[in-house]
Amino acid sequence: MKSTGLTFHHPIAFWLGCTAIIAGVLAHMPMFACASHMGYEMVGMPMDTSMLIGMALIPAGLLLATYGLMPRIEQIRQRGASGAGLQFHVADGIPLNREHWKLVLVLVIALTIDVMKPASLGFVMPGITKEYQINKETAGLLALVALTGTTVGSVIWGRMADIFGRRAAILLSALMFIGTAICGAMPEFEWNLVMCFLMGASAGGLLPITFTLMAEMVPAAHRGWLLVALGGVGTSAGYLVAAGAASVLEPLFSWRALWLLGLPTGAIIIFLSRMLPESPRFLANVGLGNEARFVLAKFAGIVDQQAAVAASASSAGAAETSSDASVRQMMRGGYAPLTIGLVVSGIAWGMANFGFLLWLPTNLRGMGMDAGAANALLAKSAFVALPGTLVVIWLYHRWSSIKALVLFIALTASSLLLFFILGHFHMQSVPAMVAATALLLVSASGVIAMLIPYAAEIYPVHLRATGSGIIAASSKLGGILGAAFGVLGVFGNLSLAALLIAVPMLISAVLLLKSGIDTRGQRLEDIQKAVARKRVAVTTES
Repeated sequence: MKSTGLTFHHPIAFWLGCTAIIAGVLAHMPMFACASHMGYEMVGMPMDTSMLIGMALIPAGLLLATYGLMPRIEQIRQRGASGAGLQFHVADGIPLNREHWKLVLVLVIALTIDVMKPASLGFVMPGITKEYQINKETAGLLALVALTGTTVGSVIWGRMADIFGRRAAILLSALMFIGTAICGAMPEFEWNLVMCFLMGASAGGLLPITFTLMAEMVPAAHRGWLLVALGGVGTSAGYLVAAGAASVLEPLFSWRALWLLGLPTGAIIIFLSRMLPESPRFLANVGLGNEARFVLAKFAGIVDQQAAVAASASSAGAAETSSDASVRQMMRGGYAPLTIGLVVSGIAWGMANFGFLLWLPTNLRGMGMDAGAANALLAKSAFVALPGTLVVIWLYHRWSSIKALVLFIALTASSLLLFFILGHFHMQSVPAMVAATALLLVSASGVIAMLIPYAAEIYPVHLRATGSGIIAASSKLGGILGAAFGVLGVFGNLSLAALLIAVPMLISAVLLLKSGIDTRGQRLEDIQKAVARKRVAVTTES
């Protein structure tokens, strides 16, 4: 696959691994088909020989496919260690062209597929509860396990993308995505928990990598708004696809079909990978200058080698090299307050989205609003939040990336403080509750739309996917905390829950306002220079 900037050193091993994974999933289909006369309810069915063989083929295929990539990675390490690395940059002054839009299309599809899986949880829960004869609390373990998987996956796959390459990580994540489709054929609920964790881990990996690759491939003038739009469009499309698949497939093949979709959707990503280039910044950072120039030439025309070397020299002071690739660098100098601010904001957002909003209908009814009015209020507020994405894109692109992010974090905290006042003083003002709910939905949507794109812009090339993964994981960690606090009854107290989330939101806003870097229209190397200046200032003060 020379057109992508990297080739498989052992392509036969990779494709044999892909074949083994697909065969392993297909080996589960006979038992699934045998359950058709029972409405595809497989609970209590013993695993037959073909299913057991299939379960063995999947990890074996994943190891084989990984081997197909890893020898190439070893070559990268050897060349990177030779000191021959050159730091190139995407031609930031050129307009968007056909290659950029092809990349955008592929990444939107990948992100849609990524979002579709966790979005399907809500649609499979009723069927799982009915088939396995479990209560809602036990079924809720599935969501908790999935969130834990996405948290772990975001960190692990982000780090892998910085070590092995963005494209390699996407391919391996997609293969794992295919393998975990067997979750839809598991006879026992416990096996569903295991597979759902692995499915979450694979899905959590695609999110930070897509933003990282987009940030490193798109010209600076268009990077900001395209990153935010990628998140907004991909998330909305993912939920729509999940809802559509549930309405069409679930009545015919039960809830299990939504998990089995991992096979065709993951295969789509593998098929489209031929249109997915490796990041030239990653290639240059590990010493593959010729490959980096090849990808740049494809996206920006022929790149003169002497000009590329000159660009490398001019940005050498700004760009961190792989010699200081420790994750601890994210907690040093100018990166420390940025990382802390983004992580705290991500955790608080997760608690608000997966905890506060989940319990909000119950709390509104507790404040005197009838069930119909509470549901109608949330529906209207969600509708108001939809055009908020356009506002976010405009502010991020035209005003200031960091100021737009801080503004929406502050608005989220303000809406929570309004809920605190309403709950603490037992105020039952419907207009005030409408205003607080609409403001929370709009502002929280804006925060998550900007949080990971901003992380993908500020970290150096060798930590960019890692940083994006950690920030993505923080939002899922907040969801886990939100679920735990919900079980403990914290979110049953509206004022206490609102204050619990508003305080860290405000702390993160102050940290980011003080230490944040405006990335709007700037080259990634120039952003690193700005963070380096912050680091020097922090070191001098200390």
